[in-house]
Amino acid sequence: MVFSGLTLVSRFLGLARDLVITARMGASQTIAADAFFTAQAFSNLFRRVFAEGAFAAAFVPAYSRTLSGEGGPEADRLASDALAVMAVATVALTLVAQLAMPWIMLVYSPGYIDDPAKFRLAVILTQITMPYLPCMVIAALLAGVLTARGRFIIYGAYPVVLNIGVLAAVLPQTDPVKAAYAASWATIVSGIAQAGLCWWGVRRAGARIRLVRPRLTPEVRRLVRLTIPGAVASSAVQVNIFISTMLASHVAGLRVWMSVADRFYQLPLSLVGTAIGVALLPQLSRAFAGEDAREGQAVMDQALVFGLALCLPASAALVAMPVYLVDGLFTRGQFVFEDARASGLILLQYGWGLPAFVLVKILQPAFFAREDTRTPMVFSLVSVAVNIALGVALFHLVGFTGLAAATSIATWITVAQMAYALGRRKAYAPSAEAWSRIARIIAASVGMGLLLALAAHFRTALEAPLAGVSLLGLGAKELTVLWVCLAGALAYVGLLFAFGGMRMSDVRAALRRTPSAPSPPAPDLS
Repeated sequence: MVFSGLTLVSRFLGLARDLVITARMGASQTIAADAFFTAQAFSNLFRRVFAEGAFAAAFVPAYSRTLSGEGGPEADRLASDALAVMAVATVALTLVAQLAMPWIMLVYSPGYIDDPAKFRLAVILTQITMPYLPCMVIAALLAGVLTARGRFIIYGAYPVVLNIGVLAAVLPQTDPVKAAYAASWATIVSGIAQAGLCWWGVRRAGARIRLVRPRLTPEVRRLVRLTIPGAVASSAVQVNIFISTMLASHVAGLRVWMSVADRFYQLPLSLVGTAIGVALLPQLSRAFAGEDAREGQAVMDQALVFGLALCLPASAALVAMPVYLVDGLFTRGQFVFEDARASGLILLQYGWGLPAFVLVKILQPAFFAREDTRTPMVFSLVSVAVNIALGVALFHLVGFTGLAAATSIATWITVAQMAYALGRRKAYAPSAEAWSRIARIIAASVGMGLLLALAAHFRTALEAPLAGVSLLGLGAKELTVLWVCLAGALAYVGLLFAFGGMRMSDVRAALRRTPSAPSPPAPDLS
């Protein structure tokens, strides 16, 4: 709940940031937006490989095990050595990428070659934003230390820094190109601030992470060996994104449309899937270390039911009124209705894939907690091969929405692979009670989705009573979207409890803090 609450704050600020960026830079109408989102996407390719997913999956269990078995000093020594090695590696990668960026962009964005101004701007902005990578590696490792010690506030709060920094830099701008430069420089400043905030949080938590000379100690080598399969899997996923991005460069505005759609489905994914995964991994690691199969089953059932109870209604909403959502919130300034419609069509394809995105986050810890990073890697490679093949085929057959549809199909394949493997190993299968709850949750979500589809159909009638009304700068269009979403959420809660998909005892159990690994008292910094 701590992580989700702070993530919600971050996502709302991120929504505000993107609203301002799209209003200032546009989408298909200017070169600035495509160039900036290209720079953002490129740095994110490497951030997701090095700073998230694979490294966290290997580091958190290793740090947790060392913390509980050998104590804080040994665990902190492992973290210090890992930090030094990862920081040096990513700084070197950043420098190489910056120098080679003009040639990399020829491959990464071939559709820009016919527009020299857009190509040149994309190169410069990507060179500016690349140093965000080592900042995120440092922040991710320190956040892993906090997670292993049962501290989630800083981990949930540090993304807020980026959103505030970019929002503050872009808001005063009126020229699209100047806004793109301002957002790029603000990304670097914010990355340094994020790493600093996590460092402060780790010190306050009692950890003693130090700046040391890079050394490939036996512990770090073991950590690297555990990280490599996950990094390969993450790299495979990024290959798919790379292919999608290459195709997107041939359609003006497509990268912006995909980024706007991404904003909508990433909100529930971060609030639900990522948050549950972050909290789940340390719990499962402790349960499996103590050979407590009953506890592991209970934790996984709770995560599965609670995760679906929160993500299925979001999926129903994204499928029921995708264009209504995007148009209601984003259409303004340089971002016109045609952009909103295109982004909404992409969002529809992501919407039915959202439950799969969340389930992957919930099922992965069942492998990672057993220090099995190879199996998810194999599944990811299979899924990515399908994703690339489908993405290319559907892009040429049905157009740009095929890229999103391919991603959703491939992710459902990954979920099927994980579920089958866990069941075959008798490692985890949902209990009969969990299946009963899931069926009730689906029924409540479908009911809410039908209500939202009706609201989208009668949109004009709903907006009419609010014509001319303005509240905090929001007009009839924005206010109608907000109250329809609120009404849908209230309807879902009522349907959920009426169908028995959730009980108050489940909510209390999910929010109850469980004992975490002991940690030294916070230092006296007075």
